[in-house]
Amino acid sequence: MAQYAVQVDDLTYKFVESATPSVSNINLQIPWNTRTLLVGSNGAGKSTLLKLLSGKHLCLTGNIQVNGLDPFSPLSMHQDVEEDRNVQVSTYLGTEWCHMDIINRDIGVLELLESIGLDHYRERGEYLIEILEINLNWRMHRLSDGQKRRVQLAMGLLKPWRVLLLDEVTVDLDVIARSRLLEFLKMETQKRKCSVIYATHIFDGLAEWPDKVLHIKDGIIVDQLDYHNDVAFVTPGAATEQNGHVEFGGTTGPKVSISKVNSLHPLAVKWLKRDNNIEQ
Repeated sequence: MAQYAVQVDDLTYKFVESATPSVSNINLQIPWNTRTLLVGSNGAGKSTLLKLLSGKHLCLTGNIQVNGLDPFSPLSMHQDVEEDRNVQVSTYLGTEWCHMDIINRDIGVLELLESIGLDHYRERGEYLIEILEINLNWRMHRLSDGQKRRVQLAMGLLKPWRVLLLDEVTVDLDVIARSRLLEFLKMETQKRKCSVIYATHIFDGLAEWPDKVLHIKDGIIVDQLDYHNDVAFVTPGAATEQNGHVEFGGTTGPKVSISKVNSLHPLAVKWLKRDNNIEQ
């Protein structure tokens, strides 16, 4: 198995019609058995980076390795052939799924799950159905956006993966479903060889979840925090805690100190205000 779940060297990518790159000079190493948060404003390059890692865009400048494979190669799009044919190299889940025509037709949830191997992954599938509170009698054309999102997640997570790439897919979930999903992903990275990269704008409940936090601005990774060494949660006075106080450190000690709340929202707001030159 590869040394890193994801390794990126000198990656630059721009769309054909664009004069400026969507991501620039990306260098990244994601260890195994870790959870990484990707933070940035709309248009910062989060989705582009995840789609490059998933092989949805072809990388022409730089090098990308996902479990030691080029994500655009046919091998990486199917299974980890060297080690386990029941494990995909990578899985990408984005928001566009809910808008596909087939998802809005009169088709049963059980039929969809069976079509992608529910019988083969029965134990895993039943667990996902339970934690996401999916009713197998649901018909897709009658579901709310949140219910469709639960079905997407159950389908996408049914087959195990080495690297999971999540692009804003929790936006439609209620707080209980989202909490259960995050706990499932944490458990996955603790019990088997895999890693998760998760781009989101919803930071509540994430204070103890990640191992790494990446801050991307204008296509460039401007901050990389090793969560266990670079972030300290402190207990300041009530006034600063209520305001979501954040302090950036110096060369010694933690790089970031955050009020002791179960959320990364204060840090994300601080970064994004700085990105957009908004007064703190």
